[in-house]
Amino acid sequence: MKMLRAPLLMIGLLLCSQGFAATAQQDKMTTCNADATAKSLKGDERNSFMSNCLKAAPAAAEVKAMTPQQEKMKTCNADATTKALKGDERKAFMSNCLKAEPAATDVKAMTPQQEKMKACNADAATKALKGDERKAFMSDCLKKK
Repeated sequence: MKMLRAPLLMIGLLLCSQGFAATAQQDKMTTCNADATAKSLKGDERNSFMSNCLKAAPAAAEVKAMTPQQEKMKTCNADATTKALKGDERKAFMSNCLKAEPAATDVKAMTPQQEKMKACNADAATKALKGDERKAFMSDCLKKK
């Protein structure tokens, strides 16, 4: 019986610990409460302020930016909607759209270092350099450019 106490206690603590993490709503409540206290609001005035504060949309900094995958999903979904696709046609379109490579404008430009590396690598390949010769050539080439 005593051997069961420790594992049960650990399981109980693990289940309860999830409730201690502050949610976005709790963070907002804390911020609004601090603002109301700083303004020395009392009674109905405080209640009204808290209500308005908690209903307010999150600040732009709090809104998370969409990931490139989410942006792609949004674009593909909008395209499928404008084409009025349904069922299997929509599934196939979405699959192809999401698999598609980004447009040339979406591809990031290479940094100067990457451009140097690409040029030197191409030169080393045309000269068929291998091993230590290639290392030495790449080192010199990257220092020159």
